Amino acid sequence: MEKRIGVVAILITDPSAVPRLNDLLHEYGHLVLGRQGLPLREKGVHVISLIVEGNTDDIGALTGKAGKLSGVLVKSVLTAFREGGDGRTGDEGTRAC
Repeated sequence: MEKRIGVVAILITDPSAVPRLNDLLHEYGHLVLGRQGLPLREKGVHVISLIVEGNTDDIGALTGKAGKLSGVLVKSVLTAFREGGDGRTGDEGTRAC
């Protein structure tokens, strides 16, 4: 399967979910290129952003399992970039946002 690059946003509303989420992120650590966490204590939530690279099945498994955790909300976006022989797609994945 071809690899895609994407972003996963995780919002944690229940701190008791953190250990289970961390275990899950460790299990899928091979997909994670970068991770940033931001505690928004005054709002009572924590945000984690992930940069991921992998096939859609593996990324979907990670986000699906994380989204089933109580107190965890997940959204993901995959880019049009598909890793081929030269690492580029025909459109070079350069669409404006």
